Amino acid sequence: MSHSESSLLEINDLRTFFFTGAGVVRAVDGVSLTIPRKGTLGLVGESGSGKSVTALSILRLVPRPAGKIVSGAILFKGKDLITASEKEMRRVRGNKISMIFQEPMTSLNPVFTIGEQVAETLRLHGGLSRGEAWEGAVSLLEGVHIPDAARRARQYPHEMSGGMRQRVMIAIALSCGPELVIADEPTTALDVTVQAQILELMGELRHNSGASFLIISHNLGVIADIADEVAVMYGGMIVETAPVKELFDSPLHPYTHGLLKSIPRLPQAGSRMGGDLPTIGGNVPDPLNYPAGCRFHPRCPHATAECRKEIPPLISAGDHTGHLVRCINWEKLSA
Repeated sequence: MSHSESSLLEINDLRTFFFTGAGVVRAVDGVSLTIPRKGTLGLVGESGSGKSVTALSILRLVPRPAGKIVSGAILFKGKDLITASEKEMRRVRGNKISMIFQEPMTSLNPVFTIGEQVAETLRLHGGLSRGEAWEGAVSLLEGVHIPDAARRARQYPHEMSGGMRQRVMIAIALSCGPELVIADEPTTALDVTVQAQILELMGELRHNSGASFLIISHNLGVIADIADEVAVMYGGMIVETAPVKELFDSPLHPYTHGLLKSIPRLPQAGSRMGGDLPTIGGNVPDPLNYPAGCRFHPRCPHATAECRKEIPPLISAGDHTGHLVRCINWEKLSA
């Protein structure tokens, strides 16, 4: 994949495997993605589909020695991060690309105050003095709408709610003005009201900072609120990608259909709430032993004998501009 000037990050045919005593876990198995400058890509799929490993691969944080990027390219502004030295990667992490991890309580150090942890990033990457870094930390906490930031900066993580801790993680991620922010399940374990606040904050920061975002979630509702484009991941592969409105209006892959049907909806006027929520039968395939052919076929209600023979390519969906799908029967399903 040649680098495009409109793209900030391009992932081309990425494969990240884990070499275990039980065999080779093909967690990411041929993923290609593009994140445009000042754009937001949503990456969705069930737990175990390979989303988080894709994100860790971008920053070369895959747990070693078991985990290894075995092939592919990750082009950040034209530079392949896979071939970059560890010294070069240390300059990229935090400065150019930052990450908001799933669970802020495990990402924040319990023995240091919130302010110390934000200030440390500014000292290490920004070269600020202790005093300047502390002032910068308080300013960043104010920027993510933490009330009474000067006092809160002296508190420890356990003294803050989950929503406040997530705001702290966002402040740390944005502290060095990165060009790309990766948010891995940024609203997990938060109640609905706080989720909405965090999404609103991220949308605001996205427009103010000019950074690109990769939002990883299993929640399509979250993606609908913030993403420009969506990539659906299943069994270590991308099975569908499209602009967000088109994906929600015209899903083409059976797996995407299933995900959308499983979103809870309020009953229409005059109807009663009740009944079972539609689900996708079966489980995400074992990455140690993927099924032959299309990896979704054991759970797909439309699977044919041909689906069991070989993995379908990710192809352009006819007249659907920018809409790609990995399914040989997509035309029949969309008719």
